[in-house]
Amino acid sequence: MPFLTTTESPAATRPTPLWNRIIIAYPWLVVTVLVAAAAVLRFHALGQKSVWVDEAVSIEMARLDWYNFLRILWRHEANMALYTLLLRLWLPFGETEAWIRALSVIFSLATIPAVYVLGRKIFDPRVGLMGAFLLTINAFHVRYAQEARSYSLYPLLCVLSCIYFLKFLQNPSPRNRRGHVLTSALAVYAHFFAGFVAVAQWLSLPLLGRNNNQTKKNWRQFAISITPLVLFLATTGLGVLRWIPRPGLSALYFCGISLTGFGGNKLLLLYAGAVGLAVVPTMRGWMSGARLPWQKWRYAFLTVWLLFPIAAVYILSQVKPCFLARYFIFTLPALVLLAAAGIARLRLRILMGAVLLLFAAWSLPPVYSYYHKDLDIAREDFRDATRYLLSQVQAGDVILFHQPIGRMPYEYYRSLTESSAYPLVIYPEHGEQLTYKEFYAGRPPETLLQGVPLKYQRVWVVFTYNQLPDGPDPTTRFITDTFGKSYQVQRKAYPGIEVRLYANALTQHSTP
Repeated sequence: MPFLTTTESPAATRPTPLWNRIIIAYPWLVVTVLVAAAAVLRFHALGQKSVWVDEAVSIEMARLDWYNFLRILWRHEANMALYTLLLRLWLPFGETEAWIRALSVIFSLATIPAVYVLGRKIFDPRVGLMGAFLLTINAFHVRYAQEARSYSLYPLLCVLSCIYFLKFLQNPSPRNRRGHVLTSALAVYAHFFAGFVAVAQWLSLPLLGRNNNQTKKNWRQFAISITPLVLFLATTGLGVLRWIPRPGLSALYFCGISLTGFGGNKLLLLYAGAVGLAVVPTMRGWMSGARLPWQKWRYAFLTVWLLFPIAAVYILSQVKPCFLARYFIFTLPALVLLAAAGIARLRLRILMGAVLLLFAAWSLPPVYSYYHKDLDIAREDFRDATRYLLSQVQAGDVILFHQPIGRMPYEYYRSLTESSAYPLVIYPEHGEQLTYKEFYAGRPPETLLQGVPLKYQRVWVVFTYNQLPDGPDPTTRFITDTFGKSYQVQRKAYPGIEVRLYANALTQHSTP
């Protein structure tokens, strides 16, 4: 053949079947190594930290009987419903902190090969592998792999939704449509914010020169499938998020620091440089309305996935605050793939390797720091607080919670702690066992608090989230003033918690 420059036959230049198998298997061998490394990072010290309020809410919701479980999903906490249901199926096999959080680790680990598949489909295997590597060492992803909440489940489902979205664009078969609709809907049932991924997909189609006629059935089926969640939001609004402050520019900055792995300005700038290297050369034509070729559209799609949810929620939050950095963890796959695509533009392999080593050098120290101290929250130590309280309790003691939601982590650790006696909960309570009503009770009413000294000799009070900029909140001041007239008080402080024992003089001496 004239185009051959060697005297070897074409057969001699073809890879052998064994070599073909090695080439095919190599990326998955790397993915396996990455998953193994990710497992080490995510399982390490998994049960070391106390369960905090948000985790305890998920745990105690999952422990409710079916009637109360379904009532609270509909009345108060439909967000993360899918995760809570899966946790309900997980709990019968173990109840330690490590076991409960292991469910989230599994979802986190599954996201790594999913990101590789998405990167391979939208770019090539090299970008997929680098994206999976960046996700493996990202401290934000590690931190929420160890959280008994849905923050590792819905990013996984968002990646799967995008994989099926791309597959459907290439082959609009009923199977790919079902996969796209199912994964998209499940993602929203895992967290409301996952709906932004479906919106990003919809917004990206005109850039590709596609109208929505081909995908109209997908969006219609998706909308029908999430109707219960839309009704929930329409009837309850964002009331459960009323504690979130209105975000300023500092919230945007912290969101960037979080997504890039808590490595400070240097890691933020490194990600920005890599993403810029990927996106800037392709930006011409984005805003013109002209049809983009696939080579440019893929960058636009990932950019919309990354930036649109953050920008939209930031604007919305000026009216109805709902902006928290952890809510945007589902944009992390888009970030690491864009950064990987930028690194892939470097022509020299040695330069690509050096940049990846720099990412690792600046990403892994925050992972190590996280094992010792949380990077984004002030975690309450309900484990030690509950153990102390139950070691001091006497028969006939009662307990009330200044912040009703504080009962949830107490109930979890109470179930794991043996004690000679357990105090009777007098607030919040609507029966002998937890009910859905306890999860959205208000602060203890003053009429109830005024009657406590007349009824009980020893009262435990657990305070959480009770400090305002100008000092204790009104409920704390009322309890302090009212109980102080009738009881002597002992105080014990833990991170985020204050435990007080109010006892009259006749019983005070018997407390160790």
